[in-house]
Amino acid sequence: MRIDTGDGTAAAVRLAEGAPLRSTLDVADPGDWLALDAGVREAVRYRSRFLPEWEHSAPLPGDLTQLGESRLALALCHRDGRIRQEAVCRSTRYPGLLPLIVIRCADWAGPVREHARRLLREVLDMDSAVDLAPLILRVGRRDRGAFGVEVLGEVLRRASQARLAALFTAPDRTVRRFAYRLAVDSRLLRPAELARVAAQDEDTLVQDLCATAALTDLRDEEAYEDVLRPLLTARSPRTRSAGVTTLRRAGRPEQAESFLSDRSALVRACARYVVRQLGGDPAAWYRQRCTAPDDAELPPGAVIGLAECGHRADAGLLWPLLTHPAAGVRARAVAGLRALDRADAERLRPLLDDPAAGVVRETAVALLPSAKELPADWLLERTRPERPRHLRLAAFRLLDARDGVVALRAAVGLLEDPDMKLRTWAGQSVQRWHPSADMRGGDAEVGELLDRSRHLFSDYVLRRRKREAGLDG
Repeated sequence: MRIDTGDGTAAAVRLAEGAPLRSTLDVADPGDWLALDAGVREAVRYRSRFLPEWEHSAPLPGDLTQLGESRLALALCHRDGRIRQEAVCRSTRYPGLLPLIVIRCADWAGPVREHARRLLREVLDMDSAVDLAPLILRVGRRDRGAFGVEVLGEVLRRASQARLAALFTAPDRTVRRFAYRLAVDSRLLRPAELARVAAQDEDTLVQDLCATAALTDLRDEEAYEDVLRPLLTARSPRTRSAGVTTLRRAGRPEQAESFLSDRSALVRACARYVVRQLGGDPAAWYRQRCTAPDDAELPPGAVIGLAECGHRADAGLLWPLLTHPAAGVRARAVAGLRALDRADAERLRPLLDDPAAGVVRETAVALLPSAKELPADWLLERTRPERPRHLRLAAFRLLDARDGVVALRAAVGLLEDPDMKLRTWAGQSVQRWHPSADMRGGDAEVGELLDRSRHLFSDYVLRRRKREAGLDG
């Protein structure tokens, strides 16, 4: 990981001037300590830009006994390994320098590293381990950094759940992962607690770790109830899928049916597995839902679910849903027809004018294989500035897939689009454009379009593009 030494160098200069350590950097921020470590050597290397006397006033080995905390911090980061080694030995009287001892445990100089490791093992207690966990884990990513992580684990394995709780909510996901691994290994959290963590934490690794641990060795009905409820209602599809799969082991496979129309493809697949184990037919369930008369509450997941496990003949049930009042149903119907390889360009084309952006996106994807069959002028008209952004983007996507002069015409026309992202995509399309094999050479329109976009090319590249198009450079 790259450390920004700019602030660290400035901090080194302030410490050399006698500023207190705590007023110079945020001692709770691992990044500040790492930046200071790199910044001290940067300040010495380019000392003429900072304090001319800094290098001359640097301590010599054996001359560190009278140094205060700020100067000793500089010595712990000094470029001379002998000074760093001596500073490690003298730092025991300043507990506030323990973060630098952690960094020295991964030092490239063996004697420095060994002294620092011996000291860290002696002084690291429960409180300091919790405070230093973020820094130790960051240093642990370095070469020779595993020692600190090992010692941290030894100390925190003796911690109670209350002590580890501070790390469960740490903003650094690496710290949360480490803490939950320890909690799982030490069985500090009950299955219901692990299930709630899996349902609430935003990190997928923590979700998987806690969900798996929560579902291990479950036996009684009450435990299943406490564990399955948070898993089945979690926002994360991975967590919900773990709960759905467990319904069979819990003796509740009939509950999986309600997840056949889940918004996640992973959860739907797990639900179909459980339903089949019970002897059910997910495809028949989907067909029944998609043919229910006037079903305004039809879940979009049921529509795409039919395509995921049905047959090409089921496309007949999806075509009527293209006019469903719910935009999500219309979008999934288009996606389902594409999945069943029954996307008819003429029947889908009107959906490019759908007011819902999701429907238009799905339609554009379904029409991409047939892009050259669509009327170019009809698509170009939909790239006009007064059209909705999602429609302009879909139309450009289809025009760009056509290649040739039509694609160049569309891209150049969008170079002045009001949307910055669309302008950028159009510019990139122009820059990678080359004449297609079926283009006639010497097309004057191509030369005009390239001239309008000359600001995107160097003179050399522009001349080469024109020669490729059969035009004079």
